Amino acid sequence: MTTETAFPPHGRLVTKLTAIGPYLRQQQSKEGEFFFDCLASCISAKKEPEEREFWGWWLVMTESDKGGYQYRYHFGRYNADGNWVEDKVPAKHSEAVLKTLNDFYPKLTSVLDETFEQTIAAADDLTEAELG
Repeated sequence: MTTETAFPPHGRLVTKLTAIGPYLRQQQSKEGEFFFDCLASCISAKKEPEEREFWGWWLVMTESDKGGYQYRYHFGRYNADGNWVEDKVPAKHSEAVLKTLNDFYPKLTSVLDETFEQTIAAADDLTEAELG
């Protein structure tokens, strides 16, 4: 006998995940995959707003074939072209970047667990430390 995990409808998930805060990027998300990011620390506020770059993180949450969801996240620089570049966050910015990720993750797990009765776990190939 096989069991099939019933994932919540994509639209309902988007609505609830958007309510967490400014993390979900709907344009970069699709059915079964959600893209979150955070521009945690500005590299140079002296630049014009459209030229500013930021240190931060991005996280991709995907449906898992084992049930629930899995995540992978990365740290890096959000460049002036609007792209994430994986890079080591300088020490003077790392506290702000880590704080935002550590504030976000419990909110995400809470929505998945309490609203949808879904779990989330680190992907098997995650290279960063597991969140929790």
